[in-house]
Amino acid sequence: MDSDITYLGKIIRVDSSTVEVEVSDDIPSAAPIINGRLYKIGQIGTFVKMPMGNITTYGIVSSVSNTPGKPDDNQARQIFGSRFLSVQLVGEKIGDDDFEKGIGTYPTINDAVHIVVEKDLFNIYGEKDTGSIEIGKHSSSDNLSVCVDIHKLILRHCAILGSTGSGKSNTTVSILKAILNNYLGSRVILVDPHGEYASAFPDAKVYKINDSSDPLYIPFWLMNFDELAFFLVGAKPTDDQRPEYRLLREWITGYKKENYQLKSGDVNRDFITADSPIPFNARKLWHDMNWWLNATFSESTKDKQTKDNAQLQKDEDGNPKNGNYDELRQAEFKPYPMGSNAPYKSKHQDFYSYEKKLLSRLKDSRFDFMFHPGDYKDKSSLKDLHNLLNDWIGSDSKLVILDLGGIPFEVLDIAIGLITRFVYDSMFWGRNESYTGRNRPLLLAYEEAHTYLNKNDNNSYSKNAVERIFKEGRKFGVGALVISQRPSEISETILAQIGTFIALRLTNSGDQSIVKSSSPDNLNSLIDLLPSLRIGEAVIVGEAIKIPSRIRVKLNNPRPTSDDPKLIECWSKTHSTSDDKYKSVVTKIREQRR
Repeated sequence: MDSDITYLGKIIRVDSSTVEVEVSDDIPSAAPIINGRLYKIGQIGTFVKMPMGNITTYGIVSSVSNTPGKPDDNQARQIFGSRFLSVQLVGEKIGDDDFEKGIGTYPTINDAVHIVVEKDLFNIYGEKDTGSIEIGKHSSSDNLSVCVDIHKLILRHCAILGSTGSGKSNTTVSILKAILNNYLGSRVILVDPHGEYASAFPDAKVYKINDSSDPLYIPFWLMNFDELAFFLVGAKPTDDQRPEYRLLREWITGYKKENYQLKSGDVNRDFITADSPIPFNARKLWHDMNWWLNATFSESTKDKQTKDNAQLQKDEDGNPKNGNYDELRQAEFKPYPMGSNAPYKSKHQDFYSYEKKLLSRLKDSRFDFMFHPGDYKDKSSLKDLHNLLNDWIGSDSKLVILDLGGIPFEVLDIAIGLITRFVYDSMFWGRNESYTGRNRPLLLAYEEAHTYLNKNDNNSYSKNAVERIFKEGRKFGVGALVISQRPSEISETILAQIGTFIALRLTNSGDQSIVKSSSPDNLNSLIDLLPSLRIGEAVIVGEAIKIPSRIRVKLNNPRPTSDDPKLIECWSKTHSTSDDKYKSVVTKIREQRR
């Protein structure tokens, strides 16, 4: 074996996860040519193998020195003219069986160590099969495709991480295209907060906020009661002992029970609660609150102050001025006197703190996509939730992009939370149907995840909803992909459930440590390469790949609109100046619309 052209050296130390190799002095060159290909000895991140009978153990070079022993070993001594490699053990191949991660039989002192050539890499990675997709080429070989197990990639969840400009968006496009092109029945929802990905997927169905042709509607009544109470009037679940909170629950439940006849099918009224996703009119809720707060009555005691005793003013035709909830116009009542005569002031002041908050929310145009959801407005509308589900996860398009670029950041959290929970609920309750749930899994991809899945935000609806996907989604056919440039800011619950990490260049030490501590594979030597990776190069570790690898991802065309501005070109030409030029910009700022 010592005379083999691939011979590298011998093992001089072994522990539970690493071995140390003394490189043979007889190797004629530090860059031998084997089968017509040049190999560099001692390159960080490259593979070596240790044959032991019919067992071949593989490892990854983590460090190179001319000093044997660990760096902190006081007995380490410098030996000039010798070279030593620290190698992290990653897996083994027994006979003709497939490569497996983990070590069953450890090599020992004086065992031979060999360079891994291209043929060995093909033996490790195997051939692409129906259960895998290609995500790039191995950094050590332009001919070697690196494939991942699609089942584990999706249902055990995954993450694409990388600093700005590292090729994160391009990697996302590569993986999604590989999924869509290989599986006819695949389906993916991409949550796109900045509206970047539509250009990269011309065949995708794109729904945009305020779009004229394919508007994205997220009806507010999809929320459960706790979410509704907080969103509409700022009430928290801890307010459940307050009478106005309990009364609000009763009112909303009553509105929903009135609307039990729906396009998707009639609902048994006995099963309807304040949490049921049934349409009701939030403007009518405000109008009723306002009515009882401002009404005057012919009776002074609260139990006798009923609608029959209300003292409404009348118009010129003698009709009572009941107001109009669609126009947010309140009813008008006869004023009550300062004395003890009729009409009497309303004693129904339960919603005093809620009414103004609700009115303010209804007048905020940023929430129009929730309060005015087009054909999903109420029970008499043309469409119901089955139409919305079909648009998002049941249509002919395998990829649906939900473009949230048209809404302000303050609204992003609740919008993503509603999208996630609605999709999850559909997969949970439809888990045994032939066309969805476990019989047709779904991938939810979250771009810019750190902005709304922040670990420090304890009141985030989107984080709570996405965490549920990561904890329970696998059982019901829901997988998740998070895409982020700041993994250190992402919820720890989410990071703990990620099975596969695709990490591009990360320069922040905190972000690197998160990948290192969260990675399912304890291969610090590869993770330590993160700050030195080239653009479009990634380290992939985890359950979906046979062996942790450094890969190159091809450049996609068309591309997402996330590339840098052409600064030199833009700054090399003159631009006209005018007071009127920025009028449209200011208008967009004021209206919070693109």
